[in-house]
Amino acid sequence: MPKASILTPFRIATFRSLWTATLMSNLGGLVQAVGAGWLMATLTSSHGMVALVQSSNTLPVMVFSLIAGALADNFNRRRIMIFAQGFMALTSVALALCAWAGLLNPWLLLLFTFLIGCGTALFNPSWQASMGDIVPRAELPSAVSLNSMSFNMMRSLGPAVGGMIVAIAGAAAAFLCNALSYIPLIWALLRWKPAYPAAALPPESLGSALGAGLRYVLMSPALLRVMGRGAVFGFAAASVLALLPLVVRDSLGGTALTYGITLGAFGLGALGGAMMNGPLRARLRNEWVVRIAFLGFAAAVAVLSASTEIALSMAALLVAGACWVLALSLFNVTVQLATPRWVVGRALSFYQTATFGGMATGAWIWGLIADRSGVTVALALAAAMLVLGALLGLWLEVTDFSRLDLDPLDRFRAPLPRIDMVDRSGPIMVMIDYDIAAPDTDRFLALMRARRRIRLRDGARQWALLRDIEEPERWTESYHVPTWVDYLRHNQRRTKADAENADQLRALIRGPDKTPRVHRLIERQTIPETEDAVLRASTDLPDV
Repeated sequence: MPKASILTPFRIATFRSLWTATLMSNLGGLVQAVGAGWLMATLTSSHGMVALVQSSNTLPVMVFSLIAGALADNFNRRRIMIFAQGFMALTSVALALCAWAGLLNPWLLLLFTFLIGCGTALFNPSWQASMGDIVPRAELPSAVSLNSMSFNMMRSLGPAVGGMIVAIAGAAAAFLCNALSYIPLIWALLRWKPAYPAAALPPESLGSALGAGLRYVLMSPALLRVMGRGAVFGFAAASVLALLPLVVRDSLGGTALTYGITLGAFGLGALGGAMMNGPLRARLRNEWVVRIAFLGFAAAVAVLSASTEIALSMAALLVAGACWVLALSLFNVTVQLATPRWVVGRALSFYQTATFGGMATGAWIWGLIADRSGVTVALALAAAMLVLGALLGLWLEVTDFSRLDLDPLDRFRAPLPRIDMVDRSGPIMVMIDYDIAAPDTDRFLALMRARRRIRLRDGARQWALLRDIEEPERWTESYHVPTWVDYLRHNQRRTKADAENADQLRALIRGPDKTPRVHRLIERQTIPETEDAVLRASTDLPDV
């Protein structure tokens, strides 16, 4: 893939506009996070409750991202993002009003942060999938890195600003700033007029869409490895953000402003990590970048667990922030480049479910450990787990970016049925005959193994390969799809990368036209009662 400068996406006006608007939104979100974390630390002495603020932000992403991904792939992404931003703005206004009125208790604060997390869960898959609608594929890694940079530029500034706002005007002011920060992004989204391709088929039902996304992920080993590593990293790395308010309060003897400054150090390191992403990927394989991120974060957490000096703690947080971005942005780009557009929202949602699920669970677990054994022990155990996460690369290697062309193949032409068919007609059975010479059998079977994965990945069920007993050079591939529209959708999912398999199979077919014979059949299982009785009576007869 041609290497694009990290700044190349800025030449696209839409990207510039949305990226700039996200700066303000990210600033508001980080100010709100500081306000919520510090307010919880003043409302309760429980380490676990303080850690749950982080969980309440990330748990919705784990729970609802799958639904959000299905919506992102089947409906207008821009409208979904506008709705999500509006919902978060209204929730933030309500949170600010409750804080000013003195109505917040620990559980009500968690409820509001959970609701804001729900908006984030709805927004993220559509936002990340939209990068492929805005920038060319070659510039996608740069766009993802710039989005990370946008967040982390504000992470280096937002927590300090949030700490100052909380120290001067209280948590309610921080929540109000967050509510106002959504306005620029909503305005930018309203002005954006994406040219989405016209849908040739109706949208999938939610259950069908989720099933299709899950099938694609399960049949994609590269995606499974990324999600596994992302879950481990999120689980262990969440210890820092979940326990940092306690580190500042207990180990460093700091205030809300100190907390904001330490978060700023994490964000500044993350900004550096975003800048290092491209150069490191140019020199090292992706797996080595991931290992560096795991081990660097482990070292930073170990230092943070033992430090009582703010300067040393901030140095550790600089390293942790850089490693955070190195890992998560690389995971994100890998998922996007390994996934075709028809399912990219769902693939990203599964990745987010794994990673943010790890973060939410980790924040809760590290809080419990801190309650029982202390913050120092919890951070030391998290560092040890990050070392184990680096070693997992021996079995779950993150491969280099896919160079496959995942644009639609667009070879399929829908047949014209000669019986009445509607979208829901079915079940449909497809049988494809191949005449293969005996010397080509082994090669044919190898290609059909790959064919099976492609079929199942794109929605086929009950796939089988049959051999004719009387004509052993005749092979028949068969599979089912639930309805006629599912059959059409299944064939439209084929990518240009899949063409090689189809072309090699066609080259093996005997005969001048090299074309397999396709049978498209609709099942009819209703049998007249008289015929049914005859069939039951003849079940013991030998085969003819």
